[in-house]
Amino acid sequence: MQVTETLNEGLKRGYAITVTAAELDDKVTEKLKEAQPDVEMKGFRKGKVPMALLKKQFGPRVMGETMQETIDGAMNEHFEKSGDRPAMQPEVKMTNEDWKEGDDVQVEMSYEKLPEIPEVDLSGVKLEKLVVKADDESVDEALQNLASTAQDFEAKDGAAEDGDQVVFDFLGKVDGEAFDGGAAEDYPLVLGSGSFIPGFEEQLVGVTAGEEKNVEVSFPEEYGAENLAGKAAVFECKIKEVKAPKAAEVDDELAKKFGAEDLEGLKGQIRERLEAEYVGAARQVMKRRLLDELDTLVSFDLPPSLVEAEAGQIAHQLWHEENPEVEGHDHPEITPTEEHNKLAERRVRLGLLLAELGQKAEVEVTDAEMTQAIMNQARQYPGQERAFFDFVRQNQQMQQQLRAPIFEDKVIDHIAEQAQVTETEVSKDDLQKAVEELDEE
Repeated sequence: MQVTETLNEGLKRGYAITVTAAELDDKVTEKLKEAQPDVEMKGFRKGKVPMALLKKQFGPRVMGETMQETIDGAMNEHFEKSGDRPAMQPEVKMTNEDWKEGDDVQVEMSYEKLPEIPEVDLSGVKLEKLVVKADDESVDEALQNLASTAQDFEAKDGAAEDGDQVVFDFLGKVDGEAFDGGAAEDYPLVLGSGSFIPGFEEQLVGVTAGEEKNVEVSFPEEYGAENLAGKAAVFECKIKEVKAPKAAEVDDELAKKFGAEDLEGLKGQIRERLEAEYVGAARQVMKRRLLDELDTLVSFDLPPSLVEAEAGQIAHQLWHEENPEVEGHDHPEITPTEEHNKLAERRVRLGLLLAELGQKAEVEVTDAEMTQAIMNQARQYPGQERAFFDFVRQNQQMQQQLRAPIFEDKVIDHIAEQAQVTETEVSKDDLQKAVEELDEE
């Protein structure tokens, strides 16, 4: 076998691989000899089939397997000797397409190698960690929000307003006939909640207790029940009560509704939750600033194929964000801009650097961390958690999508441990401003 370099330009590499006919024939014969003792054929005892007959009967199939194994072996040997790590799957093609038995096999292999990542002195990296304490004002504000979600309603005089609760009986009819599911008694409806079909709740604004009112609406064209989709309907409504919202009192009873023993216990839980949110936000700010600094510390050639693929993905994602009405991928070809390419170069550079630093630090994602990540994702599919869990377990690409951010965060933590980190206490507003600046960059 001969391996000859044909391209060495930047990170691009090309090789011509020649496997001689004699080498292939020897390997085919070796495989057939290994199988010969177990071969049975009419007219011969088991294990006594002549080699010439075996080659005639099984040679073509074994030849195909041998060619593939030999080429794969040559590639693996090359990567072991050269130390090259291909950025993407190498492109391999047979150049003598008119090959016939007895000919040498000629193959071309090309790829882009991953670059050598320069050493980075992480001890010289300086980071600022923002620290925010949950003050009493923030805790009280959160308490009031909780009280509003636990609101009750009390009877009122006068007309119903948006936000009020109307208790009523209703009977829905289409073409003068009542339909299944179109009737209820003492139904409590909060006006403005959007829980009824469009146009219904607005017509109840202004009603009073004891009033009867016909509400005329049309079911949406995409309504779930086909017999009602797009149909005009009349709902005969009898108003029983009109109630105004009343926020719950901020007291021990409210605390118990949210699982705390008393009000002070609830305040403590809120304070912990707020500070956990602040820590998460501060970490995002520190992570971005760390990546910005790392981006200035290293410089190396980037595999064009990785940059091109990343730029395409960025452009595609941003296009869909700007055109949310297009759910599928039946749209014009999206060409990355210079801005997309610059962002792709940054992401690829930092991705390769973090991967290198993580590998050297022997950072690993544990099975427990993967299981937790899968469970977190599975919660987005109520009732289908087990099916999602099984799907991920069988899908390597999905596993990698879940593993990658965990690995990155662990590498970031590793870098932060070696960097010079100073803590700066700031206000909630200052932290919020820092987070908003991340979105603007």
